[in-house]
Amino acid sequence: MIDEGYIKYQCHWSKVEAIAQSDIGELNRWRKQLYQLGLIGEYDNGIGFGNLSIRLPHSAQLIISGTQTGGIANLTAQHYTKVIDYDWQQNYVTCQGLIQASSETLTHAAIYHLLPEINAVVHVHHQPLWEQLLDRVPTTNPDCAYGTPEMAQEIIRLCQQPLTQEQKIIVMSGHESGILTFGANLNQAGETLLKYFTTI
Repeated sequence: MIDEGYIKYQCHWSKVEAIAQSDIGELNRWRKQLYQLGLIGEYDNGIGFGNLSIRLPHSAQLIISGTQTGGIANLTAQHYTKVIDYDWQQNYVTCQGLIQASSETLTHAAIYHLLPEINAVVHVHHQPLWEQLLDRVPTTNPDCAYGTPEMAQEIIRLCQQPLTQEQKIIVMSGHESGILTFGANLNQAGETLLKYFTTI
């Protein structure tokens, strides 16, 4: 069974217009490319996969694609949300927008928390690439499920390692086909992913 697409954290959600179209231009440019490559999308059972986020300048806040948007070809401002607070130990997220934040929000937040130079995170699914990279690049413990405090702690553990900081990619062993890349901006995060993707 695909354990994907369901919000596992406590979500304190204010349903208000918090995202402007001008906030998401670069997010949508990369998301469209990854969607067309099948790295973001929807399974046959209707459950979506894949998301992107950016850190807001000089802030601990972030903008992330909303839950269950993987199968939508073109996103608008209503499909993104602003995360204004989070705590993976207490397993909660506070967000503002017309949609709730992705189930992977705490995973993204853990990277931003530990690596202040990182301003963009990409999470995709691709089974052949996942199988190729498993345990060959930084890889999470298979006992850690996605969207949990344990996964966030595992991401923090990996991000403390120089190899992870250098390669800027993590394979999610306990989240089949899940891959994370990150960078100082979306171009860096996206190009890191494509560098590996073009090898399969």
